[in-house]
Amino acid sequence: MSSRAKDLYLNLVKKAEKEIIIMFPTTDAFIRQKNMGVILFSEEAARERNVKVRILMPSHKSNEDIVRHLKENYAECINIRYIEKMSDTKATILVVDRKVSLVMELRDDSKRTFDEAIGLSTYSNSRPGVLSYVSIFENLWKQTELYERLKNQDIMQQEFINIAAHELRTPIQPIISLTEMLRSQIKDVKQQEMLEVTIRNAKRLQRLTNDILDVTKIEGRSLELNKEDFNLNDVVINAMHDITLGRDFLKNENIRLSYNPHRDILIQADKGRISQVVSNLLTNAVKFTAEGTILISVEKDKSSNNNNNKAIIVSVKDSGQGIDSSILPRLFTKFASKSYKGTGLGLFISKGIINAHGGKIWGENNPDGRGATFSFSLPLEENQ
Repeated sequence: MSSRAKDLYLNLVKKAEKEIIIMFPTTDAFIRQKNMGVILFSEEAARERNVKVRILMPSHKSNEDIVRHLKENYAECINIRYIEKMSDTKATILVVDRKVSLVMELRDDSKRTFDEAIGLSTYSNSRPGVLSYVSIFENLWKQTELYERLKNQDIMQQEFINIAAHELRTPIQPIISLTEMLRSQIKDVKQQEMLEVTIRNAKRLQRLTNDILDVTKIEGRSLELNKEDFNLNDVVINAMHDITLGRDFLKNENIRLSYNPHRDILIQADKGRISQVVSNLLTNAVKFTAEGTILISVEKDKSSNNNNNKAIIVSVKDSGQGIDSSILPRLFTKFASKSYKGTGLGLFISKGIINAHGGKIWGENNPDGRGATFSFSLPLEENQ
């Protein structure tokens, strides 16, 4: 039966007059049928009889060369688009001239030859039956076109955001530096206050620009880490010091930061990025806490008793309003915030940084109903 299906398959392709459409369910199916001559006969049909050939198949590096060859040499007659590997549809579908169809079920995709891999084959010259397969193919063809458009738009959008953020960042630093210099030379208190407003808002714009650049790097999987050995205690203490100088903290005398470092904690990671995560978590804790203590802790992961799976956990526990139930399911996604302050990008960026280190980050409301705790883990090397 498989040999008859093979002969029928090749004869249909050879005799095509106007159109050939083929849908391959797997990469291996494409390779097997290429090896038995289907692609070669399709090329001949396109070259000698100007037959239009359209192919749908999963993308894979193993078929890149043949696809490139077809696109370069038969761009006007042969068109190939990629679809996801189809787990439900296990069959090659061939339609020739919209008059006949051949559906060949895939029995065992691990086999090397067509005869071994093929199962039941169904031939039809019934117009309704053939056109139903044409309809399936056309719908998938349109979907791939829409997907490509969306993908290209997404790439263009990311490139625009990246360029815009870089262009914004370039003038911001001179504005901050020159305004700070001007403020230091002016004695009038009111003028100093006006310059302070300018500096504060320029720094906000700078943070927003940096966040946008970080988001594009994370989404583009191009976030680079500059790992070094450092003391995690120093990072936490410096982040706490910076937070205490912020306006949100200075305006509220009812908040206290607490951290009790027991010993030096040496880790290997990107110091600047880990500082960014700690600062994000502390900033959020201060923002959503009206009064009480914000407790920072660093400890070894008690569940990692195996020396080959050591980890350190950093936690920031506040006594604020807790995590809103509507935000909890999408806590670490972009723009997940009910606050009127900030962009809702901090936790998304923090997750991207921690994931890039091979760690985990999570947040939960405290068991006593007061406030929330955000934690992240970082893997430790043998010598750490």
